[in-house]
Amino acid sequence: MKPHDGLYIDGAWRPAAGQDLIEVVNPADEQVIGHVPAGTALDVDSAVRAARAALPAWAATPPAERSARLIALRDVLVARREEIAETVTAELGAPLAFSQTVHAGVPIAVAGSYAELAATHSFEERVGNSTVHHEPVGVVGAITPWNYPLHQIVAKVAPALAAGCTIVLKPAENTPLTAQLFAEAVHEAGLPAGVFNLVTGLGQVAGQALAEHPDVDLVSFTGSTAVGRHIGAVAGGAVKRVALELGGKSANVILPSADLAKAVGVGVANVMSNSGQTCSAWTRMLVHTSQYDEAVELAAAAAAKYGDRIGPVVSARQLDRVRGYIERGVAEGARLVAGGAQPPREKGYFVSPTVFADVTPQMAIAQEEIFGPVLTVLRYEDEEDALRIANGTVYGLAGAVWAGDEAEAVAFARRMDTGQVDINGGRFNPLAPFGGYKQSGVGRELGAHGLAEYLQTKSLQF
Repeated sequence: MKPHDGLYIDGAWRPAAGQDLIEVVNPADEQVIGHVPAGTALDVDSAVRAARAALPAWAATPPAERSARLIALRDVLVARREEIAETVTAELGAPLAFSQTVHAGVPIAVAGSYAELAATHSFEERVGNSTVHHEPVGVVGAITPWNYPLHQIVAKVAPALAAGCTIVLKPAENTPLTAQLFAEAVHEAGLPAGVFNLVTGLGQVAGQALAEHPDVDLVSFTGSTAVGRHIGAVAGGAVKRVALELGGKSANVILPSADLAKAVGVGVANVMSNSGQTCSAWTRMLVHTSQYDEAVELAAAAAAKYGDRIGPVVSARQLDRVRGYIERGVAEGARLVAGGAQPPREKGYFVSPTVFADVTPQMAIAQEEIFGPVLTVLRYEDEEDALRIANGTVYGLAGAVWAGDEAEAVAFARRMDTGQVDINGGRFNPLAPFGGYKQSGVGRELGAHGLAEYLQTKSLQF
């Protein structure tokens, strides 16, 4: 798509207050593919004022009508699916087939799910002699990451719209073109002016201004735990609502009774998906000591089949970060069995699919989020040891358990300190709540639980 040279505020594209621009780079070939405005605090203020002015009418709009608007938005996304995929591929670097199925397909499904929820959710209930109303929280400041640029936007905007909130979106500076395309879709779907607003810009400028703006009632942020802590502190100082979806270091626990080849193969694919740039990726594979050597061989072979077909990481900065962790893993004594820090191509921000063996739980590569195609394989002695290792990080976002008996896997999963666990390769469910324990975040996204984040509760006694 052709980038817009303005910001989408109050139903129209308008010039930014400043002249600074953000360069958008294709990570596959390092070529500049466009520029977007670097919004300022003045632009954020304009967008928030537009959202505040639009709030009363949108909040009073019947849920059935809000549902119809979401259906219209979903239909526009369906019609522009190919353009969405091409745009994500251009600015994120994901292979086109993956962009078509995941980066475009999943947000369409999520938008549809909230269209249905807006029409069917009970926004009022009777409790004893009280009527309990669930009302929109107000103006939402949404700050989204670059790794799933459209999904993360829709996962915040769709439930906010369904709840009756108005929104100001600040997308990641690496992938602003997808956000601009979404703003076009919102306009085409006929949402009232001011209900959705887009300010592109840097996190430390536009994101900071949005998080601390006094007329923003809820800040919804997805990104690193470090930035999430800062946003939580800013929001806490103003006593405003916050929803945080942060980092992860998820464990893929393979119990001895599992189909080892299948569990390892799916586990490697999970880590390599989206070039490893997935907060919920199962980056720690836990295998019983009796099966460890075989699992390492299977993982190394599976990773080698990917070659450099997984696409690049998003930026030169991210490339340096991932390579730094690979070098650190070698320095800490882990054994490299696939991939490595050497780039597989001269051009583009590519990282070879990498697998480490002989990893101990205390190593940085087993504790810290790398956000690249790097798998660590750890051994355990028994189930209690596996549970200790699985729960032994500051994170708790996702995970997986494999066992020959489903009940055995479920019993283990119930003891994991994490927000979502896949059992024997369970499929993604866009209606299930997604979010973390511990330093992986506060609140939930998707489904009815995601809708609840954008509602506040009032009780009337009579």
